[in-house]
This record gives sequence, structure tokens and C-alpha cells, in this order.
Amino acid sequence: MTIAPAPDTALPAAPAETAPSTVPAAAAPPRRPGPPPRPRPRILLVSTAGSVTALLLLVAVGTGLDQPLLIPPLAASMALVAGAPDLPLSQPRSVVGGQLLSALTGFAVLGVAGPGLWGAAVAGGLALGVMMLARTPHSPAAATAVIVAVTSPPFWSFLGLLALASLLLVAVGLGAARVTGRTYPVYWF
Repeated sequence: MTIAPAPDTALPAAPAETAPSTVPAAAAPPRRPGPPPRPRPRILLVSTAGSVTALLLLVAVGTGLDQPLLIPPLAASMALVAGAPDLPLSQPRSVVGGQLLSALTGFAVLGVAGPGLWGAAVAGGLALGVMMLARTPHSPAAATAVIVAVTSPPFWSFLGLLALASLLLVAVGLGAARVTGRTYPVYWF
């Protein structure tokens, strides 16, 4: 004969199986990229020396021509060419084309609005669109449009000097790339 356990001493029931949750487990937050790695000493030294050389060359040529060649946007252009030669912003098409198209944009706005800060703001913004349309992205060149719209320089001499200065920056970038073994340009046009 089998005796059943008393109701108050019954064994606990096994836990019921639960259906898998439809709520995803909390995912780890995405890792933010850190700063870029330090450049190798040779690249750091040659890039810096190339940048200084290019800007001094602009001053020397400008002094010889009795015209200022070194303007702030060109210093920023050289920083891109020497420091990040593989970026689209640093390629000769963008450096030369972006600078010249932005200057032309500045002159166009200058012709419509006259010199001043309001026109300069419009010129700087429009320069971005013109560069994007022409596939010549070069952010420092937007400042060139601003300079043109504020200072109203002589058209032909400014464009000629800007072209010369931009080509000098590209030439120094080519030399620095050869010394460091980096590829510049990635493409020309």
C-alpha cells in the first residue's frame, strides 16, 4: 500500500518554462573612435618642415612680386596637404580647383552685393555648394571666398597669384610625399 504525502508537505512544483524574451538584451554602447595614432617621427618632421617651407616660399615669392601670397586659407590648405595627403580635400584638384572656384564665387557675390560682411557670409556659404558641384571639396577655400567679398581685390592679379600659390603648395606636397614615402597625390583630376 502506498501512502501519499500530506498536502502541506507536498514537494514544490518545478518552475514553469518561460518563453524567450522578445526584448533584446541591453547592447553595449558603441565604441567611439579615439584620436588618430601619433605619426611616425619622420613623417611628423618632414610634414612640418614641408608646411613651414611652403609658407615661407609663399612669403618669399610674394615679397619678390611685391604682392601678398600668404593668406590664411592657404596656410590651412598646406596643413591639409602636408598633414593628411590622402584625403580628397588635399588632392591637387581640390586644392587648386577649390581655391579658384571659391575666389570666383567671391567675385560673383562681390559683383552683386558689393564688398561687406553680409556678402562675405553668402560667398563663403555658396563656395561650398560650388565646390561640391565641381567635385573639388576644399574647406579652406570657403575662406578665400570670404576674403574676396570683404577686401575686393583686383580680379586678374588675385586669381593669378592664388593659382600660383596653390600650385606651389601642391609642389611642396609632392616633394614631402617623396621624402616620407607617402602617396601624394592619390589622384590629380
